[in-house]
Amino acid sequence: MDGQDMKHRCAILDDYQNVALKLADWEKIAGDVEVRVFNSPLGGADDVIRTLQDFSIVCMMRERTPFPRKVIDGLPQLRLLITTGARNASIDMAACTERGIVVCGTSSFGNPTTGITFGLILELTRRIGFENTRMKTGELWQVTLGADIEGTTLGIIGLGKLGQRAAGVAKAFGMKVIAWSQNLTPEKAREAGVDHVAKDDLFRNADIVTIHTQLSDRTRGLITAKELGLMKPASYLVNTSRGPIVVEKDLIAALRDRRIAGAGLAVFDVAPLPLNHPFRTLDNVVLTPHLGYVSRQNYERYFPDIVEDIRGFLDGKPVRVVAAK
Repeated sequence: MDGQDMKHRCAILDDYQNVALKLADWEKIAGDVEVRVFNSPLGGADDVIRTLQDFSIVCMMRERTPFPRKVIDGLPQLRLLITTGARNASIDMAACTERGIVVCGTSSFGNPTTGITFGLILELTRRIGFENTRMKTGELWQVTLGADIEGTTLGIIGLGKLGQRAAGVAKAFGMKVIAWSQNLTPEKAREAGVDHVAKDDLFRNADIVTIHTQLSDRTRGLITAKELGLMKPASYLVNTSRGPIVVEKDLIAALRDRRIAGAGLAVFDVAPLPLNHPFRTLDNVVLTPHLGYVSRQNYERYFPDIVEDIRGFLDGKPVRVVAAK
């Protein structure tokens, strides 16, 4: 497509809340770009290719719709691919480079995942949402005997930016914090004010394990039946990172057999989570639909930056370009 002769067609993918056009000034590109918003998942790779054939600009919402080589090669018109956030492991950057496709990112706001992490922890231990639902459906008073998290031990898998933020919040709650990751050293843990432990010791000693490591070849399947089997029967697992870090079938078995007390999950192997998935029926599981990055402040950064990325691309001066590693 020659952008000087005709309008670019821009697809905004996976805008589940239908807010993309309300959170940025799309008039800045209206004369040059025809925008179409997709509010539902497009489906598999073949469906994505079929739907996006005529689009030269695609705006992704994180990893909701992956862009592997098959998809990229199947979209001959694609010239600009924008992801919300500064990185996106679901894009085949090598394929984009070979095609000459410009890949851009956006800024983000704070660490909204931290709030979701502790929301899940508090729901698991104090069952606030559960008791709220009971009261509003006519139940007289509480049935929950919750556990206070003060004085308990939080085990953090991955002590990067998000892990350190979780550690700070945990200490404010009066929790003891221990941490492990493949790259974590005792010195780095000490700088963050937490105790460095071996992987097995973390699972043995933590009352709550929370995952804050990125998904990679090294972390895929990091937590298996072995690690879950080391956990205390009264302990909880919280995952706000990525589903495949935990072997799903092993977690389902541990929850069904009550080998751990419960799990708080914001991420899954397949998203959206299938309607018939066991996680939806287990009474010791608390679920959110991947709310970690879904905050108003974050979206108010994402979409204006997308418009700026498109305007820069149209003017021959793309901004926030993501380089292939």
